[in-house]
Amino acid sequence: MNESVVSTGSCPVHPPRMISACFFFEVVILPLLQKLRNIGTHTVPPPLIHDVRREIKRANVAQLFRCGYRPRMQNARRTTLADVAKAAGTTVPTISKVLSGRSDVSAETRSRVMEIVAELGYRGRSGRNAATHRGRSPFVDLVLSGVEGTWANRALSGVAHAAEEAGLDVVVSVARPPDDAWLTRLLTRRLRGAVLALVDTTSEQLATLAAAQVPIVLLDPVSQPPSTVASVGAANWAGGRAAAEHLLSLGHRRLAVLAGRRTHLYSQARIDGFRSAVTQAGLELPDHRVAHTDWQRASAAEQATELLRATPAPTAVFACSDTMALGVYDASAALGLRIPDDVSVVGFDDLPEAQWVSPALTTVRQPIAEMGSAALRMLLRISSDPAREAPREELATSLVVRGSTAAVAGS
Repeated sequence: MNESVVSTGSCPVHPPRMISACFFFEVVILPLLQKLRNIGTHTVPPPLIHDVRREIKRANVAQLFRCGYRPRMQNARRTTLADVAKAAGTTVPTISKVLSGRSDVSAETRSRVMEIVAELGYRGRSGRNAATHRGRSPFVDLVLSGVEGTWANRALSGVAHAAEEAGLDVVVSVARPPDDAWLTRLLTRRLRGAVLALVDTTSEQLATLAAAQVPIVLLDPVSQPPSTVASVGAANWAGGRAAAEHLLSLGHRRLAVLAGRRTHLYSQARIDGFRSAVTQAGLELPDHRVAHTDWQRASAAEQATELLRATPAPTAVFACSDTMALGVYDASAALGLRIPDDVSVVGFDDLPEAQWVSPALTTVRQPIAEMGSAALRMLLRISSDPAREAPREELATSLVVRGSTAAVAGS
C-alpha cells in the first residue's frame, strides 16, 4: 500500500491510520492494556472497543495538530456583498459601484470599502481573492495615457522586455480621463501589478488601488506622487540644466522656453533646471519668455510664433519635448527664420523624429525604454515584498548635439 505524506514545515505528517508504530503503542496500546488489566478478563466488551476507537482518533488528531496540520474547512461560507456592505456601514449598490470603478462614490467611502474587502477577503463571483493570488499571476498591466506616438511605443518596449525576462505577459490599457474604466479593469483582473505611464492619477484612484492591494509603479508621474507610491522617471531637472548650459556656451543670452502643462511635474522640473543655469550665468529668464502648451505640435507652433515675434526676439528656444520642438520648426519656417542661423532649437526626449528633420534636432535624451524596464522590475520587487519602502528611481539624461544649434550670430 502506498503511503502519502503531507508536508507541513519541518515535520512530515502521516494522514490518519498511518501514524508511527511508536506513537501508536504509547498512546493507544498501553492505555488499552491498562484497561484490560483492570477488568481482569480477556473478553473485550463493546464499550471498550468504542473507547479504543476513540483513543485512536484522538491520537491521530493530536499528532497531526502537533505538527502544524489544520483541517481545511470544505463548507466554509463565502463572504458576500451584503457582508461587505454591513461591515462598511453602507449599501450593496454602493459596494457594487466601488468594485466596478464608478466615479460617483466619495474617496472616503471608496477607501473604506476597499479596506473592508481586503479585510474580509471578499472574492467576488470568481471565488478567488485577487490580492491572495497576485503573486502567482503571469500578467502585469501597463496603463498608458495614450498609445499614439513614439514615447508610448518605447515605454511599452521596455516594459515588455523586462516582463519577458521574468516570464510574464503584458496587458495594455489606456486611461482616458475622466473615464475610470482602466481602474475597474485593474480591480477585477487577476494580475501581478501595474505600471502607470504618464497617467494623471487622482488621490482617490491611488487610495482605491492601495486598499485593493494592487501593487503599482508610476512611470514618469504627471504630478508629485505620495511617498507611499513607487515611481520611475528621468533626471528632468538635470536635463533642463544641460540644455541651458549648451546654449549659453554658444553665446546665447536671449533665451525662451516652450513648456508643457503647468501642472505637469516633469515639465516644471525641466524649466527649473534650465532656469538654474541661466541664473547662475547672471542672466534672467522672464516669465513672458516661458510659454505653456498641451505638448502637441500644432499648439506648440502657435506659442512658438508668439515667442519668436517678440521684440527683441529670442536667439534660442528650449522645447520641453521633441514634438514641441517640431512646432518651433514649423513656426520658424512660417516666419522665414532659418535654423540654426536665426534661431537655435533644443528639444527633449531624443525620439526618432529628431534625426528625421532638417537640420537634425539637438535634444536631451531620456532613456524611455530603460525607464519602462526599470519600472517593471521595481513592480516585481514590490509585489514580492509589499512591506518594502516605495522607492523613487531617476535615470540619467544626456545631451545629444546635432545641427539645430549654433553659435549666436555675430558672436
